[in-house]
Amino acid sequence: MLAVFHKSVADGPEELCIPCVTPDCTENGAKLLNAFVSDTPETIHATFKSGGGMAYTHNKQALLAPRSFASVDGIFCLFEGNLQNLPVLRQEYGLAKNVSEVMLVIEAYRALRDRGPYPADQVVGSLTGQFIFILFDTNNRSLFVAADTEGKLPLFWGMTKDGGLAFSNKSEVLKKGCGMSFAPFPTGCYFSSKNGLQSYEHPLQQLKPVPRVGSHGQALAAAFKVDMTKRDLTKQGSMHRVGSEANWATSI
Repeated sequence: MLAVFHKSVADGPEELCIPCVTPDCTENGAKLLNAFVSDTPETIHATFKSGGGMAYTHNKQALLAPRSFASVDGIFCLFEGNLQNLPVLRQEYGLAKNVSEVMLVIEAYRALRDRGPYPADQVVGSLTGQFIFILFDTNNRSLFVAADTEGKLPLFWGMTKDGGLAFSNKSEVLKKGCGMSFAPFPTGCYFSSKNGLQSYEHPLQQLKPVPRVGSHGQALAAAFKVDMTKRDLTKQGSMHRVGSEANWATSI
């Protein structure tokens, strides 16, 4: 699967960008998306007025980690994997018994966006299982991406030639379009347009870039990992404020 977003939607970390050694080593977001749709069998895709889009296929998907897509009221979501606690989450959000994982993620996001009684890290942290998801809200041009804590389902992110952000479960897809400017998306983390990259597994800790070098000694885009020695002091005093009295809508 592939999702591409215009640079006006979200700014990726500068450590994700590696200068090209040749003029044609990267592609703009639209060309990358079009190439994926053209080259991938049985692709389903959607494009956005703001630029970019999403595409996926059920071709060669894992039996226990299916891919799904949904769109509700201008919110688009790609989901891969499974949620072990889906029945519990359906009850928590007051949803029907036939609601799927991708629809659950959309409803959880809408609750966070509209009411915000819990912080984003708690919302994502309540999801148990193997999963990755990419959500885009066209109403407020907000991007929300997350990966589980185990990392058994790969997710990569990178920067396109025109400065946009791209996400895919296949490294070779981003290598074609982003050159060296792509890296594994960190496990136990989420990325949002407003607050950038955050760890929901360790919400009080900072994330730090880790330099990477290729097999031929070339510089690669940095990976990110939790720095257990440094706390984010801006969060430390507010983590206890949850429930109906709080409003965490700004956390995404």
